[in-house]
Amino acid sequence: MISPAERIEIEAAVFRKLIAHLDENRQVQNIDMMILANFCRNCLGKWYSAAAAERGIEIEYEQAREAIYGMPYDDWKNAHQLPASAAQLESLKARQKTI
Repeated sequence: MISPAERIEIEAAVFRKLIAHLDENRQVQNIDMMILANFCRNCLGKWYSAAAAERGIEIEYEQAREAIYGMPYDDWKNAHQLPASAAQLESLKARQKTI
């Protein structure tokens, strides 16, 4: 049985690995993640900010996104995000109807 502190350490390590994995796979677009998994890097930023707020720590959404993207969001978007195709937008629309 692991202790609560060990569980938190493991979960934190998994989160860091997820962020590193996403950073290593920048070709995976946020819209593709939304279509397949119903979350994206921006969602992680929202969850990060919300988790901080639940603990009485103020982290603005843009600060949280920077923690996820490893740089300001606009810089990441300009460097790595491609315009969504018509097919991607249709797939996202269909996905959103199912939830």
